[in-house]
Amino acid sequence: MAGNSQRRGRRLTSKAGAPKGTGGKNKDSLAGRGRTLPADERPWHKGYSGTEKLPQRTAWKQDKERRAAAEEGRAPKIGQPGSKDTTWGRGGGRGVPGGRGAATGGRGGKPTGRSGPRVAPGRKSNPSKDSPELLVGRNPVLEALRANVPATALYTAQGIDMDDRINEIIRTAADRGIANLEISRAELDRMTGGVLHQGVGLQVPPFAYQPFEDLVAAALEQPAPLLVALDGVTDPRNLGAVIRSAAAFGAQGVFVPERRAAGITATAWRTSAGAAARVPVAQVTNLTRSLKACRDAGFMVVGLDADGDTDLYNLEAAVGPLVVVVGSEGRGLSRLVGETCDLTVSIPMISEVESLNASVAAAVALAEVARRRSVEL
Repeated sequence: MAGNSQRRGRRLTSKAGAPKGTGGKNKDSLAGRGRTLPADERPWHKGYSGTEKLPQRTAWKQDKERRAAAEEGRAPKIGQPGSKDTTWGRGGGRGVPGGRGAATGGRGGKPTGRSGPRVAPGRKSNPSKDSPELLVGRNPVLEALRANVPATALYTAQGIDMDDRINEIIRTAADRGIANLEISRAELDRMTGGVLHQGVGLQVPPFAYQPFEDLVAAALEQPAPLLVALDGVTDPRNLGAVIRSAAAFGAQGVFVPERRAAGITATAWRTSAGAAARVPVAQVTNLTRSLKACRDAGFMVVGLDADGDTDLYNLEAAVGPLVVVVGSEGRGLSRLVGETCDLTVSIPMISEVESLNASVAAAVALAEVARRRSVEL
């Protein structure tokens, strides 16, 4: 009615308030969540496979699942603790690895001061592949400087215990014009996320992978071509250890898949003890196709498998062009990769241990290959 629109005290606005979850008064509850962590990164889940200390409750869940699986005659549906790196990695904040960007990730980008294990779900943003890395440890830093790895800054802890390596690190960095920034040990701890750094860190650009074709061509120019391929190794420490073994036993390169596998990070750099600066590493889109390309180039492709057809100590093909394929930490060689290998090789063991760690198995196999080749020479 016409008179109602002119009454006193009439409501001029809608009774409905701002809708929740779409920019209303509760919008802050949706900010800064990020992705949800998968089960193998959640310390409270029975599928946890992280490298941090296993919570008592999670250990009880996994033990309960093992007993239930044993009674039902099936494989337990649990994680493999220690097989996946779940520490807070590089931060990439303001050009300093592990800097302010590593301490943010809460709502609205507010600093949270996190370091150490990544236990909060969805609070860690994915770092850019183009962000710099902080290489830590005296041997890795020294080897990187000796190999002329591009670097932008050297960080040394105040009151660091000077030895021959530190003196050479500082001298080499000064000769190359790399800025030496002396910071407190607490600040270096924060930058590295609690990783053992031995009082020194080197800021380096993202790792430069070698083109796969160049890796194969360079190996074939050597008297005894030897390459190492990793099939789904996800722990960067295993990758670093394999690279170190490859350098020790004369391999000319290592290649890994681009997806679902570890790449060269600061953790891999450190574990390799600087060998990543001397051994070329390539990333390939399809590992099976790359192994076939190696076969076409004249390599014998050998996969390490606990149920292999050939004993490692009877591997006569070790003296020729060879590709040693190392399987992942849990399932070993994938089906397609195993079918692509010319033969599978087992490492004889006298005890009842089911299998060896991926990096240990690679070291044993490469040592045997080096021994056979030395005898032939």
